[in-house]
Amino acid sequence: MAPAIKTNTWDQPANVGDLLLDAICVVDAQGRFLSVSAAGERIFGYTEREMLGRPMIELVYHEDRARTLQAAANIQAGNPELHFENRYVRKDGQLVHIMWSARWFEADQVRVAVARDVSQRKRIDSMQAALYAISEAAHSAEDMPALFRRIHQIIGGFMPALNFFVALYDERTQELSFPYYVDEYEGAPAPRNLDAAERCAEVIRTGKAVLFNPESKVFLQGYARHELDTDALNWLGMPLHTKKGVIGILVVQSYSADVQYTGKDIELLQFVSTQIALAIERKQMEIWLRHIAGHDPLTDLANRDLFYRRLQSALLWAQRNHSSLCLLYLDLDKFKQVNDTLGHSTGDLLLQETAVRLKQCVRDSDTVGRVGGDEFLVLLHNIEAPHDALLVAEKIRVALCQPFALAGQPVQVSPSIGVALFPEHGADHEQLIRSADAAMYEAKKEGGNQFRMAAAPAVAQPAEPARSRAPANRFTRDESE
Repeated sequence: MAPAIKTNTWDQPANVGDLLLDAICVVDAQGRFLSVSAAGERIFGYTEREMLGRPMIELVYHEDRARTLQAAANIQAGNPELHFENRYVRKDGQLVHIMWSARWFEADQVRVAVARDVSQRKRIDSMQAALYAISEAAHSAEDMPALFRRIHQIIGGFMPALNFFVALYDERTQELSFPYYVDEYEGAPAPRNLDAAERCAEVIRTGKAVLFNPESKVFLQGYARHELDTDALNWLGMPLHTKKGVIGILVVQSYSADVQYTGKDIELLQFVSTQIALAIERKQMEIWLRHIAGHDPLTDLANRDLFYRRLQSALLWAQRNHSSLCLLYLDLDKFKQVNDTLGHSTGDLLLQETAVRLKQCVRDSDTVGRVGGDEFLVLLHNIEAPHDALLVAEKIRVALCQPFALAGQPVQVSPSIGVALFPEHGADHEQLIRSADAAMYEAKKEGGNQFRMAAAPAVAQPAEPARSRAPANRFTRDESE
């Protein structure tokens, strides 16, 4: 008698689909859930009971709803979709990336779709792309605002970032500034002391991410805890670390209950924050190097080369537009005596304070430059009449005649100022500088503390200089004059 053959017995579940890691969803012609397999709760966070009868579009992230409805219409028209991706909002507020395969069954008037959670894959892809994009932005962005805009776009590619800002921290002044601030309800705040920026101060002082949800009042375990008074329903701040310390903070915030930041968002933002901090630091260094290349290190005014370039550009613009401009050439009377009696450190302070007063006397569109020793040039754009230039010269004279408080003692000087106009006193930059220089020399020769308008240039230039000193078109002279 043949031995009995043993067979494995298995109690087959009523629905084999419940064993799948992917969720099987069935919706009617109106897009309402008719059936959801067990994996749906793991993916969406809702039980099947909570999803039945509910329009699927309500769970779709608001930015993806329009194209999701279009895809559903195409499927219902008889065009199966094999790899459609969109984002859903889980019950806990997290975003989940779903890849769908779906088709329409005309006889039953239902759409059957298989949902696969591809969030992990999207996260890895996004991080790799983000790191590359941040590195590229650090080199290609023209300035800091352009870099911040690109960083905002990059972060928005892997997490909700409609409301986003960058705050930079100056450890020396304990001040927080907001060079980039995008918010659907508020404008950028003015720079403020760190103590007045409670939320950001917590991030900067602890050097840790802060995640806050005012409704639940719950912080993630292991992260900073702080009661934050804010209108945003969700607020996530990430410190920007460099070798120098914390240089600032990135913040994403949401006013919608549909978006809730979680520990995964912290991990994502933390992953790119170091690269972002390095990009910001690199761009700051690049901007600083460009700045010092064109500015006097003592006064921070335009140096000789930068002033020269701006003057040439201004002359080209004035020629094309048949407008006028004015050049003021000035130096300080008896500046050498200040150096000799009070020392060069006091003389440096005098030059720095002179630069401050000169900038206060002109418009932001004008240019003030230090071109050597105690000599300064001022370029005034769009001067409508000679009288306007003389008013500015007098304003400068009065400002520089006011006593300076330097090193605990009053110091009083006065300027000698030469005024030259384009095109009356020079057709090019060299002639204009010569005319202003000569007029300044005349003011100094007559006792200083005054200004002189340049004389009309001679038709023919003499073979030799009119006075025994360096050529008039040079920028600097001996400070003993």
